Amino acid sequence: MLASLQLALDQRKADGLLRQRRLLDSPQAEHIIANSKPYLSFCSNDYLGLANHPDLIAAMQKAAGDSGVGSGASGLVTGHHRYHDDLEQQLAAFVKLPAALLFSTGYMANIGVLGALVGRGDAIFADKLNHACLNDGGYYSLAEFNRFTHNDVTALETLLKVSTAKHKLIAVDAVFSMDGDLAPLPEYLALCEKYDAYLYIDDAHGFGVLGEHGEGSLNHFKLKSPRIIMMATLGKAAGVAGAFVAGEKVVIDYLIQTAKSYVYSTPAPPALSATLSASVKLIAQGDELRTHLHGLIAYFKANLHCKKWQLMPSITAVQPLIVGGNVEAVKLSEYLQAGGILVPAIRPPTVPKGTARLRISISAAHSLDDVKALINAIHQAEQVL
Repeated sequence: MLASLQLALDQRKADGLLRQRRLLDSPQAEHIIANSKPYLSFCSNDYLGLANHPDLIAAMQKAAGDSGVGSGASGLVTGHHRYHDDLEQQLAAFVKLPAALLFSTGYMANIGVLGALVGRGDAIFADKLNHACLNDGGYYSLAEFNRFTHNDVTALETLLKVSTAKHKLIAVDAVFSMDGDLAPLPEYLALCEKYDAYLYIDDAHGFGVLGEHGEGSLNHFKLKSPRIIMMATLGKAAGVAGAFVAGEKVVIDYLIQTAKSYVYSTPAPPALSATLSASVKLIAQGDELRTHLHGLIAYFKANLHCKKWQLMPSITAVQPLIVGGNVEAVKLSEYLQAGGILVPAIRPPTVPKGTARLRISISAAHSLDDVKALINAIHQAEQVL
């Protein structure tokens, strides 16, 4: 077995697919120390720059003193702390849904929810570019798993029209993590009404960034329906860690009893929930941060002019620059890194074959000069690579 594992790793390296971790020696920020060197980073999903915010650091320090550093048992034994409960109520109110439930990660949330809500005899309808955790949740659920062409409402309706499943669930990213574009959620909700389906939305990259006061993609599209169940992660724009699912109270009550990744896991430390309560308040008050962020995005899109590589049509903080080949994408990333700028090269299977890219993440923590430096570096790279 060991020999076959080494062969597989060698093949990954030959194909330009071997990934490596960077060792961070600084807080998450726009300027970081990685592998003992300073860099301007466009890698992080810390879209509002809250991961090193002094208010959140103070909140965690105080909460750790109050509640300790571990939850000790599952949430259904003695692990559900007052800080967890307060945050669940706060999050539900913030996204204007009746109830919410915390999970340790977005991956655990998606696997737990899909596995609990649908099973044999039911059907899931999923966008082909959904995040891996939505795909895994669909496969593990044992429901019929149908995938449709990216953002193709007509293809989705064709599948729904012929489905005889007892329960039907449309599961999609709201903002696609590698393309940065938005799902046509209003059209999907209309199909749910027409074909008696439910809509499960992964808003990992919309929460905190889109909508009034950062309430997310549902607010962005002005959607409200008992057929909607949403998930959002808390380690991106919220700057901390974890995830939550929100929806009708009966849905949340049912998940507490049946979502295995909740029932059989020890919750994140209570201090994280207290810190996230402070983060949600900063998000709600963060209109100035979002205005700055969207201004940087607009400037970047208006001033990056590449002939060799293609910037995808995203209005979000995720700005993908399509390079094409795996080796070419890695070379571009390495060229920028040599100049002190970190931008990750994303390759298959994370993205489709032939669409290797740089995934540029812009944050409200960046300055206009930071974005100008990135633009200049990419223009220079195009002249030499």
